[in-house]
Amino acid sequence: MKAASVKQLKDELKHKSPKELTELVLRLSKFKKENKELLTYLLFEADNEFEYVAIVKEEVVEQFAEINNYSFYTIKKAVRKILRNLKKHIRYSGKKETEVELLVHFCECLINYSPRIKSSHTMMNIFDKQLEIAGKKIKYLHEDLQHDYTREIERVMELA
Repeated sequence: MKAASVKQLKDELKHKSPKELTELVLRLSKFKKENKELLTYLLFEADNEFEYVAIVKEEVVEQFAEINNYSFYTIKKAVRKILRNLKKHIRYSGKKETEVELLVHFCECLINYSPRIKSSHTMMNIFDKQLEIAGKKIKYLHEDLQHDYTREIERVMELA
């Protein structure tokens, strides 16, 4: 079965009643955890982006605390998992400010992580790439935010 385009879905949804739409959304939320998480974000957390960012930052800190320090291989796998989860939360929000703030926070947690990641070429590449992505996203923000986040990135780079 081939999936319909977004336009086709949009046109078809226009013909549904509010009750039918509610049933469709609830049925959709039962199939994948990500659908349920996105719906949770849209219904409960989208109105307060500041609190959402704080919750995600706290999750990142907790995930870094749970990393098994057995070897750089296990650390690398755990860091990539944290980054995947972070990117998922960024996609839910869809806001550039949130993306930059969370990526900078991730990089700060990564560079402050013990054992030091500076001895791992792979970990430093992850760090550099995420800072580069955050730097590119800054261009789309308001001038004041650009200045603030540029200073944040410079501060994190000094830690490295």
